[in-house]
Amino acid sequence: MDIYTIIFLALAVFIFLRLRSVLGQRTGNERPPFDHTAARNALGGAQDKNVVTMPGKVIDQAPLAPTAEPTAPSDRWKGLTEPGTALAQGLDAIVEKDSTFDPRHFISGARGAYEMIVLAFANGDRRALRDLLSSEVYESFDAAIKERERNEQKTETRFVSIDKAELVGAEMRDRTAQLTIRFVSQMISATRDKAGNIVDGSADTVADITDIWTFARDTTSRDPNWKLVGTGSAN
Repeated sequence: MDIYTIIFLALAVFIFLRLRSVLGQRTGNERPPFDHTAARNALGGAQDKNVVTMPGKVIDQAPLAPTAEPTAPSDRWKGLTEPGTALAQGLDAIVEKDSTFDPRHFISGARGAYEMIVLAFANGDRRALRDLLSSEVYESFDAAIKERERNEQKTETRFVSIDKAELVGAEMRDRTAQLTIRFVSQMISATRDKAGNIVDGSADTVADITDIWTFARDTTSRDPNWKLVGTGSAN
């Protein structure tokens, strides 16, 4: 055995003894191992009751106690119409074909659509109208816009308020759901000629307007959007 081998062996023994003195001895001050079961019990339960599945939905494995009585059919359309009315029966028929239908959500969306359509018509925005109207209604609106353009007229419309959007009709026609809403609004509207003179309406008078519009949607279609299929006015 040569001198270098003896030196390496001595170094190995020395390093082993140093490591043992640092890592292999207990001093009595070590922290006990973390007890996951004890910690879970301290937080109020010996076992997890929930399973978390992607993407983050919590599924309770234990049966849930009922929190409220199921909504009675007679209360389904409370605030919208009375039980047994034609409107209630129409809403029932629509829900039977489309279980995701929510008339309150629809009314909220219809308010926005009403304002968009009125302003798009006033501005001659055919692109916006095409997405919101049925082909028949679009043709009627487009004809009125063309008449203004031929006469070199422009319409200025401004909403003051939409005071009411009330559901007044609902029915299923084959696979198509139809809903009719009465809108009560206040707006300022004036049509001017090429010289800027007002030929219809008023630039400073607030008018009370009541429109009755019908929207429709094919319940078998993946397209969730409703389109305007009929217009009327109570003024």
